[in-house]
Amino acid sequence: MKKIIKTSFLITIVFIVLCGILYPLVITGIGKIAFNKEANGSLVALNGKTVGSKLIGQDFKDPRFFKGRTSAVNYNTYTSSDKKTDSTGKATYSGVNSGGSNLAPSNKDLEARVKKDMSELLKEHPTLKENDIPTDLLTSSASGLDPDISPESANVQIDAVSKASGISKLQIQGIIKKYTEGRTLYVFGEPRVNVLMVNLEIAQKLKNMGKL
Repeated sequence: MKKIIKTSFLITIVFIVLCGILYPLVITGIGKIAFNKEANGSLVALNGKTVGSKLIGQDFKDPRFFKGRTSAVNYNTYTSSDKKTDSTGKATYSGVNSGGSNLAPSNKDLEARVKKDMSELLKEHPTLKENDIPTDLLTSSASGLDPDISPESANVQIDAVSKASGISKLQIQGIIKKYTEGRTLYVFGEPRVNVLMVNLEIAQKLKNMGKL
């Protein structure tokens, strides 16, 4: 019995070391060396300052930049409505998360939100008609963090962005093409444009023009 207990104990220790320590260290090391950028969150820097992640969208309000998808969780950032004040006057936050609204197509709140967003888009892009607006500009993603839009959603914004930024349509088209990715492994997903990367290049051009 003592021999069985001793053997079981030693096997447990060996597997703890192998699976709980050595394996995670090896995999982490490989990730840090071979996929350093991805392992650190695919962070993006501008002029030496981290400005976001290629994997997480942001809410762009400036008309000189492209807009991403609607987010049911405000891209996982705090808003004034999240702020709470306790009896001592100390400010706390209700917390942020990821996810969609989970509202059914028949839900009145969803219908009202889509109509509001559509109205704003048509106001910002007077040359567009309702049928010209791609679906992904009016729908939120399941995570609320989607960093990409469809090439169609990028193209319908070119006129407005060009007019607001002073950058030619041809240059903006080139930026969109540069940051358009095809289907993963030519099979999975759909072609997509990374909004942050496009906007960072626009920001750099605006800086070079003395407009930022």
